[in-house]
Amino acid sequence: MFDALGDRLQATLSDVRSRGKLTEGDVDKAMREIRLALLEADVNFKVVKQFTATLKERCLGADVLESLDPGQQVAKIVNEELAALMGGSGRELAFAASGPTVILMAGLQGSGKTTACAKLARLLGQQGKNVALAACDTQRPAAVEQLVTMGKRADAHVYEQGTERNPVDIAEWSVGQAKREGRDVLIVDTAGRLHVDEGLMDELAAIRKRVKPHNVILVVDAMTGQDAVNVAEAFGERTEFDGVLITKLDGDARGGAALSVKAVTGKPILYASVGERIEQLERFHPERMATRILGMGDVMTLIEKAEEVHDQDSAAELERKIRKQQFTLEDFLDQLRQVRKMGPLQNVLGLMPGMGKAMKQLRSADMDDRELDRIEAIILSMTPAERAQPELIDGSRRKRIAQGSGTTVPAVNQLVKQFGQMKKMMAAVSKGKMPDMAQLMR
Repeated sequence: MFDALGDRLQATLSDVRSRGKLTEGDVDKAMREIRLALLEADVNFKVVKQFTATLKERCLGADVLESLDPGQQVAKIVNEELAALMGGSGRELAFAASGPTVILMAGLQGSGKTTACAKLARLLGQQGKNVALAACDTQRPAAVEQLVTMGKRADAHVYEQGTERNPVDIAEWSVGQAKREGRDVLIVDTAGRLHVDEGLMDELAAIRKRVKPHNVILVVDAMTGQDAVNVAEAFGERTEFDGVLITKLDGDARGGAALSVKAVTGKPILYASVGERIEQLERFHPERMATRILGMGDVMTLIEKAEEVHDQDSAAELERKIRKQQFTLEDFLDQLRQVRKMGPLQNVLGLMPGMGKAMKQLRSADMDDRELDRIEAIILSMTPAERAQPELIDGSRRKRIAQGSGTTVPAVNQLVKQFGQMKKMMAAVSKGKMPDMAQLMR
Protein backbone atom coordinates (compact mmCIF):
# COMPACT_ATOMS: atom_id res chain seq x y z
CA MET A 1 0.00 0.00 0.00
CA PHE A 2 2.76 2.47 0.90
CA ASP A 3 5.05 1.66 -2.05
CA ALA A 4 4.53 4.93 -3.94
CA LEU A 5 4.66 7.07 -0.80
CA GLY A 6 7.72 5.22 0.47
CA ASP A 7 9.53 5.68 -2.85
CA ARG A 8 8.84 9.43 -2.88
CA LEU A 9 9.85 9.98 0.75
CA GLN A 10 12.97 7.83 0.42
CA ALA A 11 14.03 9.71 -2.73
CA THR A 12 13.52 13.06 -0.97
CA LEU A 13 15.50 11.99 2.08
CA SER A 14 18.24 10.53 -0.12
CA ASP A 15 18.60 13.93 -1.82
CA VAL A 16 18.77 15.65 1.57
CA ARG A 17 21.40 13.20 2.84
CA SER A 18 23.59 13.83 -0.22
CA ARG A 19 24.10 17.46 0.83
CA GLY A 20 26.96 18.21 3.18
CA LYS A 21 25.21 21.24 4.66
CA LEU A 22 21.55 22.25 4.58
CA THR A 23 20.12 25.68 3.91
CA GLU A 24 16.60 26.92 4.55
CA GLY A 25 16.02 26.63 0.80
CA ASP A 26 16.98 22.93 0.90
CA VAL A 27 14.51 22.35 3.74
CA ASP A 28 11.74 24.22 1.86
CA LYS A 29 12.34 22.07 -1.23
CA ALA A 30 12.21 18.87 0.84
CA MET A 31 8.98 20.00 2.53
CA ARG A 32 7.35 20.64 -0.86
CA GLU A 33 8.26 17.13 -1.99
CA ILE A 34 6.98 15.58 1.24
CA ARG A 35 3.75 17.62 1.01
CA LEU A 36 3.13 16.42 -2.56
CA ALA A 37 3.93 12.82 -1.62
CA LEU A 38 1.41 12.85 1.23
CA LEU A 39 -1.32 14.52 -0.84
CA GLU A 40 -0.81 11.97 -3.61
CA ALA A 41 -1.12 9.26 -0.96
CA ASP A 42 -4.63 10.64 -0.23
CA VAL A 43 -3.72 11.97 3.22
CA ASN A 44 -6.19 14.53 4.58
CA PHE A 45 -5.22 18.06 3.44
CA LYS A 46 -5.42 19.59 6.93
CA VAL A 47 -3.32 16.75 8.30
CA VAL A 48 -0.67 17.31 5.61
CA LYS A 49 -0.57 21.04 6.32
CA GLN A 50 -0.08 20.55 10.05
CA PHE A 51 2.41 17.71 9.57
CA THR A 52 4.70 19.61 7.19
CA ALA A 53 4.52 22.77 9.34
CA THR A 54 5.71 20.80 12.38
CA LEU A 55 8.34 19.05 10.30
CA LYS A 56 9.69 22.29 8.87
CA GLU A 57 9.88 23.93 12.28
CA ARG A 58 11.94 21.05 13.66
CA CYS A 59 14.18 20.81 10.59
CA LEU A 60 15.02 24.52 10.71
CA GLY A 61 16.27 24.23 14.26
CA ALA A 62 19.90 25.07 14.94
CA ASP A 63 20.63 21.49 16.03
CA VAL A 64 19.86 20.35 12.46
CA LEU A 65 21.25 23.11 10.24
CA GLU A 66 24.47 23.32 12.25
CA SER A 67 24.84 19.55 12.60
CA LEU A 68 27.76 17.68 11.04
CA ASP A 69 25.25 15.27 9.48
CA PRO A 70 22.06 17.32 8.87
CA GLY A 71 20.61 14.87 6.33
CA GLN A 72 20.57 12.08 8.91
CA GLN A 73 18.97 14.41 11.44
CA VAL A 74 16.18 15.29 8.97
CA ALA A 75 15.55 11.59 8.27
CA LYS A 76 15.31 10.95 12.02
CA ILE A 77 12.81 13.81 12.43
CA VAL A 78 10.66 12.59 9.51
CA ASN A 79 10.61 9.10 11.03
CA GLU A 80 9.58 10.43 14.46
CA GLU A 81 6.89 12.74 13.09
CA LEU A 82 5.50 10.05 10.78
CA ALA A 83 5.18 7.71 13.77
CA ALA A 84 3.54 10.47 15.83
CA LEU A 85 1.10 11.17 12.98
CA MET A 86 -0.10 7.56 13.12
CA GLY A 87 -0.45 7.56 16.90
CA GLY A 88 3.02 7.46 18.44
CA SER A 89 3.31 4.14 20.25
CA GLY A 90 1.00 1.13 19.92
CA ARG A 91 -2.00 0.84 22.25
CA GLU A 92 -3.14 -2.32 24.04
CA LEU A 93 -6.71 -3.55 24.44
CA ALA A 94 -8.31 -3.14 27.86
CA PHE A 95 -8.82 -6.56 29.46
CA ALA A 96 -11.26 -7.29 32.28
CA ALA A 97 -9.88 -8.19 35.71
CA SER A 98 -12.41 -11.03 35.93
CA GLY A 99 -14.94 -12.57 33.58
CA PRO A 100 -14.88 -12.27 29.80
CA THR A 101 -13.49 -9.16 28.12
CA VAL A 102 -16.21 -8.00 25.71
CA ILE A 103 -15.05 -6.47 22.42
CA LEU A 104 -17.77 -4.82 20.31
CA MET A 105 -16.93 -4.63 16.61
CA ALA A 106 -18.64 -1.98 14.47
CA GLY A 107 -18.31 -0.83 10.87
CA LEU A 108 -20.01 -0.39 7.53
CA GLN A 109 -21.12 -3.25 5.32
CA GLY A 110 -18.29 -4.35 3.06
CA SER A 111 -15.50 -3.20 5.36
CA GLY A 112 -14.49 -6.79 6.14
CA LYS A 113 -15.85 -6.65 9.69
CA THR A 114 -16.95 -10.28 10.05
CA THR A 115 -13.63 -11.58 8.71
CA ALA A 116 -11.82 -9.13 11.01
CA CYS A 117 -13.71 -10.58 13.99
CA ALA A 118 -12.41 -14.06 13.19
CA LYS A 119 -8.87 -12.79 12.56
CA LEU A 120 -8.85 -11.00 15.91
CA ALA A 121 -10.20 -14.13 17.60
CA ARG A 122 -7.33 -16.17 16.17
CA LEU A 123 -4.73 -13.56 17.13
CA LEU A 124 -5.97 -13.40 20.74
CA GLY A 125 -6.20 -17.20 20.82
CA GLN A 126 -2.53 -17.38 19.80
CA GLN A 127 -1.83 -15.23 22.87
CA GLY A 128 -3.38 -17.85 25.15
CA LYS A 129 -6.90 -16.40 25.39
CA ASN A 130 -10.02 -18.57 25.33
CA VAL A 131 -12.03 -16.64 22.73
CA ALA A 132 -15.66 -16.86 21.59
CA LEU A 133 -17.57 -14.95 18.91
CA ALA A 134 -21.15 -13.64 19.04
CA ALA A 135 -23.07 -13.60 15.74
CA CYS A 136 -25.21 -10.45 16.08
CA ASP A 137 -25.27 -9.39 12.43
CA THR A 138 -28.80 -10.42 11.54
CA GLN A 139 -29.11 -7.94 8.66
CA ARG A 140 -26.69 -9.23 6.04
CA PRO A 141 -27.61 -12.51 4.34
CA ALA A 142 -25.30 -15.39 5.33
CA ALA A 143 -23.41 -13.25 7.89
CA VAL A 144 -24.10 -15.77 10.65
CA GLU A 145 -23.00 -18.69 8.48
CA GLN A 146 -19.85 -16.80 7.48
CA LEU A 147 -18.93 -16.14 11.11
CA VAL A 148 -19.51 -19.80 12.05
CA THR A 149 -17.23 -20.92 9.20
CA MET A 150 -14.56 -18.35 10.01
CA GLY A 151 -14.84 -19.14 13.72
CA LYS A 152 -13.91 -22.77 13.06
CA ARG A 153 -10.82 -21.65 11.15
CA ALA A 154 -9.92 -19.34 14.04
CA ASP A 155 -10.46 -22.17 16.56
CA ALA A 156 -13.05 -20.02 18.36
CA HIS A 157 -16.55 -21.03 19.46
CA VAL A 158 -19.43 -19.07 17.90
CA TYR A 159 -22.61 -18.20 19.79
CA GLU A 160 -25.48 -17.83 17.36
CA GLN A 161 -29.30 -17.93 17.41
CA GLY A 162 -29.98 -17.46 13.72
CA THR A 163 -31.36 -14.25 12.25
CA GLU A 164 -34.88 -14.11 13.70
CA ARG A 165 -34.04 -12.93 17.22
CA ASN A 166 -33.25 -9.35 18.15
CA PRO A 167 -29.45 -8.81 17.89
CA VAL A 168 -29.45 -7.00 21.25
CA ASP A 169 -30.91 -10.10 22.93
CA ILE A 170 -28.43 -12.35 21.11
CA ALA A 171 -25.55 -10.20 22.37
CA GLU A 172 -26.79 -10.33 25.96
CA TRP A 173 -27.32 -14.10 25.78
CA SER A 174 -23.82 -14.54 24.33
CA VAL A 175 -22.25 -12.64 27.23
CA GLY A 176 -24.09 -14.92 29.65
CA GLN A 177 -22.85 -18.00 27.79
CA ALA A 178 -19.29 -16.70 27.80
CA LYS A 179 -19.43 -16.18 31.57
CA ARG A 180 -20.84 -19.65 32.23
CA GLU A 181 -18.22 -21.32 30.02
CA GLY A 182 -15.31 -19.34 31.46
CA ARG A 183 -14.29 -17.60 28.24
CA ASP A 184 -11.55 -14.98 28.43
CA VAL A 185 -12.78 -12.88 25.50
CA LEU A 186 -16.08 -12.43 23.67
CA ILE A 187 -15.98 -10.63 20.30
CA VAL A 188 -19.39 -9.31 19.24
CA ASP A 189 -19.97 -8.99 15.47
CA THR A 190 -22.64 -6.37 14.75
CA ALA A 191 -24.57 -5.41 11.62
CA GLY A 192 -23.22 -2.85 9.19
CA ARG A 193 -24.96 -0.59 6.70
CA LEU A 194 -23.99 0.97 3.40
CA HIS A 195 -23.55 4.27 5.22
CA VAL A 196 -23.80 5.69 8.73
CA ASP A 197 -27.53 5.97 9.49
CA GLU A 198 -29.90 6.17 12.45
CA GLY A 199 -30.79 2.47 12.36
CA LEU A 200 -27.16 1.41 12.53
CA MET A 201 -26.30 3.79 15.35
CA ASP A 202 -29.44 2.99 17.38
CA GLU A 203 -28.78 -0.77 17.20
CA LEU A 204 -25.12 -0.30 18.09
CA ALA A 205 -26.03 1.94 21.04
CA ALA A 206 -28.58 -0.61 22.28
CA ILE A 207 -26.08 -3.48 22.15
CA ARG A 208 -23.45 -1.34 23.82
CA LYS A 209 -25.81 -0.41 26.65
CA ARG A 210 -26.85 -4.03 27.20
CA VAL A 211 -23.42 -5.76 27.14
CA LYS A 212 -21.20 -2.92 28.45
CA PRO A 213 -18.15 -3.75 26.29
CA HIS A 214 -14.62 -3.15 27.53
CA ASN A 215 -13.52 -2.17 24.00
CA VAL A 216 -15.38 -0.80 20.99
CA ILE A 217 -13.41 -1.23 17.77
CA LEU A 218 -14.37 0.42 14.49
CA VAL A 219 -13.47 -1.55 11.36
CA VAL A 220 -12.60 0.60 8.34
CA ASP A 221 -11.55 -0.35 4.82
CA ALA A 222 -8.21 1.18 3.81
CA MET A 223 -9.12 0.78 0.13
CA THR A 224 -11.79 3.49 0.46
CA GLY A 225 -9.14 6.13 1.16
CA GLN A 226 -10.45 9.36 2.66
CA ASP A 227 -13.94 7.86 2.86
CA ALA A 228 -12.59 5.57 5.57
CA VAL A 229 -11.52 8.61 7.57
CA ASN A 230 -14.92 10.25 6.97
CA VAL A 231 -16.67 7.11 8.23
CA ALA A 232 -14.49 7.06 11.36
CA GLU A 233 -15.22 10.74 11.95
CA ALA A 234 -18.99 10.21 11.50
CA PHE A 235 -18.94 7.26 13.92
CA GLY A 236 -16.98 9.33 16.41
CA GLU A 237 -19.60 12.07 16.31
CA ARG A 238 -22.44 9.63 17.02
CA THR A 239 -20.92 7.12 19.40
CA GLU A 240 -17.69 6.64 21.33
CA PHE A 241 -15.20 4.03 20.13
CA ASP A 242 -11.77 3.13 21.47
CA GLY A 243 -9.76 2.43 18.36
CA VAL A 244 -9.68 1.33 14.75
CA LEU A 245 -9.00 -1.97 13.00
CA ILE A 246 -7.98 -1.15 9.45
CA THR A 247 -8.52 -3.80 6.76
CA LYS A 248 -6.90 -4.37 3.35
CA LEU A 249 -3.70 -2.56 4.29
CA ASP A 250 -1.96 -4.87 1.83
CA GLY A 251 -3.98 -3.52 -1.10
CA ASP A 252 -2.90 -1.06 -3.77
CA ALA A 253 -4.65 1.97 -2.30
CA ARG A 254 -2.47 4.94 -1.44
CA GLY A 255 -2.51 4.68 2.35
CA GLY A 256 -4.14 7.99 3.23
CA ALA A 257 -6.58 6.38 5.66
CA ALA A 258 -3.85 4.84 7.82
CA LEU A 259 -1.95 8.13 7.92
CA SER A 260 -4.99 10.33 8.59
CA VAL A 261 -7.34 8.47 10.92
CA LYS A 262 -5.53 9.17 14.20
CA ALA A 263 -5.04 12.87 13.46
CA VAL A 264 -8.66 13.37 12.36
CA THR A 265 -10.50 11.27 14.96
CA GLY A 266 -8.03 11.20 17.84
CA LYS A 267 -8.49 7.41 18.00
CA PRO A 268 -5.53 5.07 17.45
CA ILE A 269 -5.26 2.25 14.95
CA LEU A 270 -5.12 -0.89 17.10
CA TYR A 271 -4.84 -3.59 14.43
CA ALA A 272 -4.15 -3.86 10.71
CA SER A 273 -5.19 -6.62 8.33
CA VAL A 274 -2.29 -7.21 5.95
CA GLY A 275 -3.63 -10.05 3.81
CA GLU A 276 -6.57 -12.35 3.14
CA ARG A 277 -5.34 -15.26 5.27
CA ILE A 278 -6.85 -15.59 8.73
CA GLU A 279 -3.44 -15.26 10.36
CA GLN A 280 -2.68 -11.98 8.56
CA LEU A 281 -3.75 -9.57 11.27
CA GLU A 282 -1.13 -7.58 13.17
CA ARG A 283 -0.98 -5.24 16.12
CA PHE A 284 -0.49 -1.80 14.62
CA HIS A 285 2.74 -0.18 15.77
CA PRO A 286 3.02 3.39 14.38
CA GLU A 287 6.77 3.56 14.96
CA ARG A 288 7.32 0.27 13.11
CA MET A 289 5.06 1.32 10.22
CA ALA A 290 7.02 4.57 9.90
CA THR A 291 10.30 2.69 9.50
CA ARG A 292 8.68 0.41 6.88
CA ILE A 293 7.49 3.40 4.86
CA LEU A 294 10.97 4.93 4.97
CA GLY A 295 12.59 1.70 3.77
CA MET A 296 14.21 0.84 7.10
CA GLY A 297 12.34 -2.44 7.57
CA ASP A 298 10.69 -3.70 10.75
CA VAL A 299 13.11 -5.88 12.67
CA MET A 300 10.94 -6.20 15.79
CA THR A 301 7.98 -7.63 13.86
CA LEU A 302 10.34 -9.96 11.97
CA ILE A 303 11.73 -11.28 15.29
CA GLU A 304 8.22 -11.77 16.69
CA LYS A 305 7.15 -13.73 13.61
CA ALA A 306 10.27 -15.91 13.83
CA GLU A 307 9.63 -16.62 17.51
CA GLU A 308 6.10 -17.79 16.66
CA VAL A 309 7.35 -20.57 14.37
CA HIS A 310 10.65 -21.58 16.02
CA ASP A 311 10.95 -23.33 19.36
CA GLN A 312 14.18 -23.12 21.37
CA ASP A 313 15.06 -26.80 20.97
CA SER A 314 14.85 -26.76 17.16
CA ALA A 315 16.80 -23.50 17.03
CA ALA A 316 19.57 -25.01 19.20
CA GLU A 317 19.69 -28.14 17.03
CA LEU A 318 19.93 -26.01 13.89
CA GLU A 319 22.80 -24.02 15.40
CA ARG A 320 24.62 -27.27 16.30
CA LYS A 321 24.30 -28.59 12.74
CA ILE A 322 25.58 -25.33 11.26
CA ARG A 323 28.59 -25.26 13.57
CA LYS A 324 29.47 -28.90 12.78
CA GLN A 325 28.80 -28.32 9.06
CA GLN A 326 26.08 -30.98 9.10
CA PHE A 327 23.39 -28.74 7.56
CA THR A 328 21.66 -30.70 4.77
CA LEU A 329 19.07 -30.03 2.10
CA GLU A 330 16.57 -31.73 4.44
CA ASP A 331 17.32 -29.04 7.05
CA PHE A 332 17.12 -26.37 4.36
CA LEU A 333 13.65 -27.62 3.35
CA ASP A 334 12.54 -27.50 6.98
CA GLN A 335 13.72 -23.87 7.25
CA LEU A 336 11.84 -22.94 4.07
CA ARG A 337 8.67 -24.37 5.58
CA GLN A 338 9.26 -22.34 8.74
CA VAL A 339 9.58 -19.17 6.65
CA ARG A 340 6.27 -19.96 4.96
CA LYS A 341 4.57 -20.07 8.36
CA MET A 342 5.69 -16.48 8.90
CA GLY A 343 3.51 -15.33 5.99
CA PRO A 344 3.93 -14.61 2.26
CA LEU A 345 7.56 -14.41 1.18
CA GLN A 346 7.33 -10.80 -0.01
CA ASN A 347 5.77 -9.72 3.30
CA VAL A 348 8.60 -11.36 5.26
CA LEU A 349 11.28 -9.82 3.03
CA GLY A 350 9.59 -6.43 3.36
CA LEU A 351 10.36 -6.47 7.10
CA MET A 352 14.08 -6.70 6.44
CA PRO A 353 15.99 -3.38 6.48
CA GLY A 354 17.12 -2.20 3.06
CA MET A 355 15.02 -4.71 1.12
CA GLY A 356 12.90 -2.07 -0.68
CA LYS A 357 14.83 -2.18 -3.98
CA ALA A 358 15.31 -5.94 -3.74
CA MET A 359 11.56 -6.37 -3.32
CA LYS A 360 10.95 -4.60 -6.64
CA GLN A 361 13.46 -6.90 -8.34
CA LEU A 362 11.76 -9.93 -6.77
CA ARG A 363 8.37 -8.77 -8.03
CA SER A 364 9.70 -8.18 -11.53
CA ALA A 365 11.32 -11.64 -11.50
CA ASP A 366 8.12 -13.22 -10.16
CA MET A 367 10.07 -14.45 -7.12
CA ASP A 368 7.27 -15.18 -4.69
CA ASP A 369 5.80 -18.13 -2.81
CA ARG A 370 5.64 -20.11 -6.06
CA GLU A 371 9.43 -20.07 -6.11
CA LEU A 372 9.38 -21.78 -2.70
CA ASP A 373 7.01 -24.37 -4.20
CA ARG A 374 9.54 -25.06 -6.98
CA ILE A 375 12.44 -25.36 -4.54
CA GLU A 376 10.42 -27.70 -2.31
CA ALA A 377 9.45 -29.85 -5.31
CA ILE A 378 13.10 -30.20 -6.38
CA ILE A 379 14.28 -31.23 -2.90
CA LEU A 380 11.39 -33.68 -2.44
CA SER A 381 12.35 -35.32 -5.76
CA MET A 382 15.77 -36.20 -4.33
CA THR A 383 16.54 -39.36 -2.40
CA PRO A 384 17.45 -39.08 1.32
CA ALA A 385 21.07 -39.78 0.39
CA GLU A 386 21.08 -36.98 -2.20
CA ARG A 387 19.62 -34.49 0.29
CA ALA A 388 22.34 -35.39 2.79
CA GLN A 389 25.15 -35.38 0.21
CA PRO A 390 24.33 -33.11 -2.78
CA GLU A 391 27.76 -33.93 -4.27
CA LEU A 392 26.27 -37.33 -5.25
CA ILE A 393 23.94 -35.61 -7.74
CA ASP A 394 25.52 -36.24 -11.15
CA GLY A 395 24.10 -35.57 -14.61
CA SER A 396 21.68 -38.49 -14.75
CA ARG A 397 20.41 -37.82 -11.22
CA ARG A 398 19.83 -34.13 -12.07
CA LYS A 399 17.77 -35.13 -15.07
CA ARG A 400 15.68 -37.52 -12.91
CA ILE A 401 15.16 -34.86 -10.22
CA ALA A 402 14.12 -32.27 -12.84
CA GLN A 403 11.55 -34.67 -14.33
CA GLY A 404 10.24 -35.63 -10.91
CA SER A 405 9.79 -32.02 -9.80
CA GLY A 406 8.38 -30.71 -13.08
CA THR A 407 11.29 -28.28 -13.43
CA THR A 408 14.45 -28.14 -15.55
CA VAL A 409 18.03 -29.39 -15.18
CA PRO A 410 19.33 -25.76 -14.99
CA ALA A 411 16.90 -25.12 -12.10
CA VAL A 412 18.27 -28.16 -10.24
CA ASN A 413 21.84 -27.05 -10.99
CA GLN A 414 21.11 -23.57 -9.63
CA LEU A 415 19.61 -24.90 -6.38
CA VAL A 416 22.53 -27.28 -5.74
CA LYS A 417 25.06 -24.50 -6.47
CA GLN A 418 23.27 -21.96 -4.24
CA PHE A 419 23.02 -24.49 -1.42
CA GLY A 420 26.76 -25.13 -1.65
CA GLN A 421 27.47 -21.39 -1.49
CA MET A 422 25.14 -21.00 1.46
CA LYS A 423 26.90 -23.84 3.35
CA LYS A 424 30.28 -22.16 2.82
CA MET A 425 28.91 -18.86 4.10
CA MET A 426 27.29 -20.48 7.15
CA ALA A 427 30.51 -22.35 7.95
CA ALA A 428 32.52 -19.11 7.78
CA VAL A 429 30.06 -17.16 9.91
CA SER A 430 29.86 -19.95 12.51
CA LYS A 431 33.64 -19.65 12.97
CA GLY A 432 33.36 -15.91 13.46
CA LYS A 433 34.87 -15.11 10.05
CA MET A 434 33.62 -12.78 7.36
CA PRO A 435 32.91 -14.94 4.28
CA ASP A 436 34.99 -14.30 1.15
CA MET A 437 32.31 -13.52 -1.44
CA ALA A 438 34.70 -14.10 -4.35
CA GLN A 439 35.46 -17.63 -3.11
CA LEU A 440 31.77 -18.32 -2.50
CA MET A 441 30.96 -17.59 -6.15
CA ARG A 442 33.47 -20.14 -7.47
